[in-house]
Amino acid sequence: MHRVWNVEINEYNSTQNRKYETIFTLANGYRGLRGAIEFSKIGERGNFIAGVFDKNTAQVTEIVNCQDPLIFNIYVDGEIIDIDSTNLLDFNRSLDMKNGILYSNYKVELKSGRILEIKTERFVSRNNVHRWAAKYIIKPVNFKAKMFIENIIDGTVVNSTLDLANLTKHFEVLDAEDFKPGIALKTRTFDNKIEIVEATAVLSEDENGNIFKSRKYTKLGEKVRELYEFFVEEGKEYTVFKYGITYTSRDTKKELFEVAQRELRDFINIGYEAEKEAHSNVWQRLWDGMDVKIKGDDTAQIGIRFNLFQLASSAYPDDPRVSIAAKALHGEGYKGHVFWDTEIFMLPFFVYTNPEVAKSLLMYRYNTLDGARRNAQLNGFKGAQFPWESADDGTEVTPKWGVDYDGNPVRIWTGDEEYHINSDIAFGIWEYFRATKDEEFLINYGTEILLDTAKFWNSRLEYNKAQDRYEINRVIGPDEFHEHVNNNVYTNYLAKWNMKKALEVKEWLKEKDRIKYKTLCNQLGISDVDFKEWEEKLNKIYIPMAKDGKLIEQFEGYFDLADIEITEHDENGMPVWPDLKGHKLHDTQLIKQPDVVMLMLVLGEEFDLESKKINYEYYEKRTMHKSSLSPSMYSIMGLTVGDTQNSYKYFLKTILTDLEDNQGNAGHGLHAASTGGSWQSAVFGFGGFSVDENEIPNFNPWIPEVWDEFTYTINWRGSKVEVTVDRKNVSIYSQKDIDVKVYGKDYSIAANEKLVVAR
Repeated sequence: MHRVWNVEINEYNSTQNRKYETIFTLANGYRGLRGAIEFSKIGERGNFIAGVFDKNTAQVTEIVNCQDPLIFNIYVDGEIIDIDSTNLLDFNRSLDMKNGILYSNYKVELKSGRILEIKTERFVSRNNVHRWAAKYIIKPVNFKAKMFIENIIDGTVVNSTLDLANLTKHFEVLDAEDFKPGIALKTRTFDNKIEIVEATAVLSEDENGNIFKSRKYTKLGEKVRELYEFFVEEGKEYTVFKYGITYTSRDTKKELFEVAQRELRDFINIGYEAEKEAHSNVWQRLWDGMDVKIKGDDTAQIGIRFNLFQLASSAYPDDPRVSIAAKALHGEGYKGHVFWDTEIFMLPFFVYTNPEVAKSLLMYRYNTLDGARRNAQLNGFKGAQFPWESADDGTEVTPKWGVDYDGNPVRIWTGDEEYHINSDIAFGIWEYFRATKDEEFLINYGTEILLDTAKFWNSRLEYNKAQDRYEINRVIGPDEFHEHVNNNVYTNYLAKWNMKKALEVKEWLKEKDRIKYKTLCNQLGISDVDFKEWEEKLNKIYIPMAKDGKLIEQFEGYFDLADIEITEHDENGMPVWPDLKGHKLHDTQLIKQPDVVMLMLVLGEEFDLESKKINYEYYEKRTMHKSSLSPSMYSIMGLTVGDTQNSYKYFLKTILTDLEDNQGNAGHGLHAASTGGSWQSAVFGFGGFSVDENEIPNFNPWIPEVWDEFTYTINWRGSKVEVTVDRKNVSIYSQKDIDVKVYGKDYSIAANEKLVVAR
């Protein structure tokens, strides 16, 4: 049982350090600490606090890699323990996902022949997000000696250590302080002047209490340290605790050193074990509402739990000013920016397992609405244009330039052309409301976003007089291989949906809260004249189709491009680049990730099964999966249309994206969209869960041969619903009365009853 809750490695290879720092990251939504090994200098350490952004000399605003509080050095008679320069006799690291604790064991032989065993554990508290801690059990196997423990907070940290041309420092060190016990370092970001304090304290114990014989505090430029001296006997174990506290000026108006010192003392007073237990209890509650259980397939079980663990670690319901970045709090990849990944890939997981978090993520969009309005204004449009890449204020922060593999400058167009983000956010609002019926949210926040995004689309539509239709030209759809295309179906269809939904919801608001409706129209500068115009235009938005009306053309002219066949796959089952026969990539039908298929997943109830099948079969053969967002969506659609063989393959690709590093860049941070896609693959795919046009939960599960039993939990309108699928039956338990459809048949389930349907 223990095994299917743990991600474990037993061999050390320093070239893999960055990858495992991502995999072993511990986060609580407020902050993330990359899973660095204290006793190795190789890797890319990271301390990321949600919402702490800065630009300074960087190309665009990015998440700040804050001062490093993790440094913990052990010396034996002056010789430092460094697993890269000593003889490593034993090594093990294990992430206990059930309790959110990272365990590491090291046995090293020093140049002097002395052997030392170190067992460590670390957690970033879910009980109190400002706390983190580590425990070290040190055992001199064959010697007695004088030893030192060095606790350091390092303020020399920079961003982009792997990108020499863009190396940037985002904060200045203001001050250091001796907390006696403990040390603290205060820094301040350059742009927004956000102050950050990291405070740590080291305490020790054996059967006689404290083992330290002396302590020395030193401020060393941009670093602060405390050094402890102690003496060890052969074969005896010594325990050292490290307590950590983090606060920023975003959290409190009070003086940060005072807040941190008081919090650190409280933490020490409560003690390591008590906080660890409280932290584990929070994880137990989280797992109770989100766990996906797979019997008979340990790879799938560990894989899905890893994705759920890291996704749940990335969200913080108590700060509506932050969202989840594409790399979560796990690395500097994509500069800590928020994309459509959040609303389309990650949000459904929270909508159906932890709606409070989903609401907070959507509130981030509401709180950055003014930035979105500025984007629209700068681009000559009305309403709100949400940025393709978002940081702290909602203005567009997509870099304008990047470099290709040869180091040549390449213009990045996504920030200028990938407009579909607006509808993705609108859809996220509707999905949340549909699952929760949170009227207060829709009245006070959601409707404003729906109306302002519809207002944007209305101003973005272009009239084609010759064809008497409205078009959206020069865009990028989800498939980013094709830039500057006209009438991308995903974009056009969802723009139409967005405008239609805004008109529906404003009618609803007029009934629910007439005063709010009037003030909103007044505030946004819209009236019945605008609504009439939206209605007329949305009915004339052009959707490219093949002549039979079933196969949808991804964008205007797509079917005229060179049709290159994918014939080979690599050891990870991913497509190998075919010979482009002299064509440029954008002149072929090869696509980066699902686009038309994505549309049919987002708005599933609007397309019949035959259309889904035809489009799945056509586009699946042409997809290169050059995005971690891709396999999960093909897994779900494959199950929908009966391609069960490929669905399981795509599911494994998705859940192992980071664990097997099948995109080759796990070291840069978590593939957060893929973690959300993993849950969707499990629940929407194998679990067969969907919501139909009448807002009735539907269940059409299918499980692969290798699974004996499959169980998942969702939250539907405040009721916990548990679904179990085995070889013979589908069982559904609900806390409240609920109407459902199972394999197309209607059933009613009474509160706390279980429905059993034969498969």
